[in-house]
Amino acid sequence: MSVPRESWTKVFEIDPTTDPRWRALAFLHPKASVFHQVEWLQALKECYRYEPRALTFTPPGLPLRSGLVFCRIRSALTGNRVVSLPFSDHCEPLVECQEEFDALLSNLVQKVKESRWKYIEIRPLSFASVGGRGFASCISYYMHRLYVQLSEEQLFKSFHKDSVQRKIRRAERERLRYEEGSSEALLDEFYQLLVVTRRRQGLPPQPRKWFRALLKHSGANAKIRVACKDNRPVASILTISDRKTMVYKYGCSDARFNNLGGTALLFWKMIQEARANGLDEVDLGRSDIDNPGLAAYKEHWGAKRTTVSYWRYPARAAMSRPESNIQHVKRLVSVAPDWSIVMLGNLLYRHIG
Repeated sequence: MSVPRESWTKVFEIDPTTDPRWRALAFLHPKASVFHQVEWLQALKECYRYEPRALTFTPPGLPLRSGLVFCRIRSALTGNRVVSLPFSDHCEPLVECQEEFDALLSNLVQKVKESRWKYIEIRPLSFASVGGRGFASCISYYMHRLYVQLSEEQLFKSFHKDSVQRKIRRAERERLRYEEGSSEALLDEFYQLLVVTRRRQGLPPQPRKWFRALLKHSGANAKIRVACKDNRPVASILTISDRKTMVYKYGCSDARFNNLGGTALLFWKMIQEARANGLDEVDLGRSDIDNPGLAAYKEHWGAKRTTVSYWRYPARAAMSRPESNIQHVKRLVSVAPDWSIVMLGNLLYRHIG
C-alpha cells in the first residue's frame, strides 16, 4: 500500500544499516534488489566508508512503507556527493508511484542544496521521468536479464549454438574443474584473475577488501565460482542472490585459456543453481552501450535487453566523470607491476563510487 498523499509533507531520514525496518522493506518490496539489501550497504560502509541513508515518509515506530536509499560520499578528490547507490548497477526507489518518488527526491535535492554538495546521482530502472526537474541523464547502459523458469534442457537449447552450447561442451571435454564457495583460497584465485583482467582492460583492480566485505556480509548469498585447468584458475565470477534473483556482478579470466570455455561453464553453473533454488531470473548486469560484443554475448544466453539511464542533479553535473580518474591511468597500468596497480585501486576506488 502506498503512503497517503497527506503524509508526504514530513520526511524522515534513517540509517538503513541499523534500522531493522529497512531490512523488512528490502525483503518485502517487489522492486527491491540485491543492491537494497542491508548486506550490500554494510559492505559499502565497511570498505569505502560511505554513509548509507534512506528517506521515508514513515514515522519512527511504524513499519516502513517506502524508502529512497542513497550513500553520502565524501571525497577531496572528486567532491562530496550523494549516489543511489555507488557501485550498484541500478537502484529503484522503493515507492508505489511517480508522485511519491518526486516528493522524496525533492527533499533530497533540498538537503544537497543546503549542504552545498556537488550533485545527486540516481540509478532507477522504471522511474525514468526525472528530466525537467533539474536532473539530466549522465550515462546509459544496457541491462540484461535471463528468466530461468524453463527446464534445464529447454534453457540449454535456447542458448546460441556456437557462442554458448559449444563452449559449455568444450569445457566438459577439457574436464575443467569447478569450485564454488567463499573461502580465502577461492578469493585468492578470483583476485589473481581479476588483476590480470583489469590490466588487460587498462584499469586497476577493485580493492580486495571490497570483495572480502561482500563475502563476509552476504554470507551464503554471495559466492565465488572458479574454473580450473590442471589446477590453474582460468576463469572466475562472483554472484550474489536474493529472494528472487541471482546477480552476476564480477567476472574475470586468463585470456590465454578463453578457448577452453571456462566462463561459459561458470555461467551455466550459475544458471543451473538459480533455477534449482527456485529463483525467477539471473541478472547479467550492465554493459557499456559502446561495447556491443559484451551485449551480444549476454543475448546469446537468451537474456533480454533493456536500457537504464543514470540521472544527476543539478543538470550541469551530468558532464562530471569521477571514473575519469581511473581512465587516465591506463598507460601506467599497462606497464606497472601487479603490486602497484593493486595499490592504485586501493587508493582510487572510494573516490569514484
